[in-house]
Parts: sequence; structure tokens; C-alpha cells
Amino acid sequence: MKNEEAARVFASGYNCAQAVLIPFAADFGLGKDDACRMASVFGAGMGRMQETCGAVTGAFMVLGLRFGYTQAKDPQRREDVLRVSQDFVARFKEGFGTISCRELLGCDLNTEEGRRIHAEQGQREQICANCVSRAAGILEKMLT
Repeated sequence: MKNEEAARVFASGYNCAQAVLIPFAADFGLGKDDACRMASVFGAGMGRMQETCGAVTGAFMVLGLRFGYTQAKDPQRREDVLRVSQDFVARFKEGFGTISCRELLGCDLNTEEGRRIHAEQGQREQICANCVSRAAGILEKMLT
């Protein structure tokens, strides 16, 4: 199961975006190192800006690999990829109510106090790991 693999990848220290992308990367001919580099900037809500959750941006990369378009003038593929990304977000929000890293965590990771709260409350192991597992599980259902 990809959600279990994503959870293991995340537990080993990779960020949330990497943890979601890595289990699917080989399915699309993308090597692990390239997947790691590509997703490395999306952790903690895109560059630790706490915007869109890294698990969601990792999932978007997977959806792009599967449903994305390569021809600039391919309106049907463009609509298809936008539709599936919106479908993914709706499913993710069913479980968490938001895709905002800041809202999911309720603290500011760019401050010492926010990082302390994040660590003391075990948010990486609780909230973030759950987001990673759910995102990978949603993707697995969408891709089959």
C-alpha cells in the first residue's frame, strides 16, 4: 500500500511532499533522487511558508505525472488535470477541513515558539504523518 510506504518514507526523515511523491515516482519513470530534489522545496507548506500542505503539493506532482499535459494547446488535458486536482483537494479536505499547513498545525514554524510547540506536541508524528498517509491513500484510489 502506497500510504504505508509514504508513512515509512516520512518517518525516515523526508518532508511531507517528498514522502508522498517518492512511493509513486518509479511508477512514472522518475528516479528517487530526482523526486527528492524536486519535492524538497515544498515541505512545511512550500518552503516553510506554511501555505499549501506539503502532502498536497506532493500529491499534485503525482497527479501531474499521471494526468498532466505536455502540449501547450491541449485544452482537454488541461481541464482533466485541473479537475483531478480539485477532486483530490475535496477528498483531502473531507479529512482535515483545509489544505493550509498553517491551519493544520495552528502554529508558526518560522518562529522559535512555533517550532517549540510543533516539537512538544509531536505534530510531525501526529498531524503531518496523518496528512502524508491520507494523501497517498487518496492518490492510490484515484490512480486505479
